[in-house]
Amino acid sequence: MMDTPPNPYMRARQEGQAVWFLGSLMQLKATGSDTAQGFSLIEQVLPPGFAPPLHVHHAEDEAFYILEGEFTFVCGDLRWRAQAGAFIFLPKNMAHGFVVEGHTPARLLQFTVPAGLEQFHVEMGEPASSLTLPPPSAPDMAQMHTLAAKYHFDIVGPPLKAE
Repeated sequence: MMDTPPNPYMRARQEGQAVWFLGSLMQLKATGSDTAQGFSLIEQVLPPGFAPPLHVHHAEDEAFYILEGEFTFVCGDLRWRAQAGAFIFLPKNMAHGFVVEGHTPARLLQFTVPAGLEQFHVEMGEPASSLTLPPPSAPDMAQMHTLAAKYHFDIVGPPLKAE
């Protein structure tokens, strides 16, 4: 059976499934079902201090393009300070994480190859009722560990702290 090629489409700035994830706003611009599992693309708005736990993906590579704000990224022993216009590539099987620096929300694009990880964000998050940042809340770490196993990544350390 041959794979069905994806259909062309466009999503405007405020289009795409919107999810509140760990205090951030994510809009899914491209999902596995859109790209024949080739890649996913998520636009994220992140509050100051946002940082996922340090983690290792075993199934996909991630890349980030910074649109607004300032970040610190780590990958293995490497550490980068990144601002608007920076591109960061994080290969699978390497521990990585980031933190939003400063006092204002930041915005980035997250590319994941191949697709699939976007569904972790959907399952761990909740449908956004508006295209704004949600009220802060503590993550359900038990659920995060369960979903991490389902989506083939390991949580290996605490979130980074802002400098």
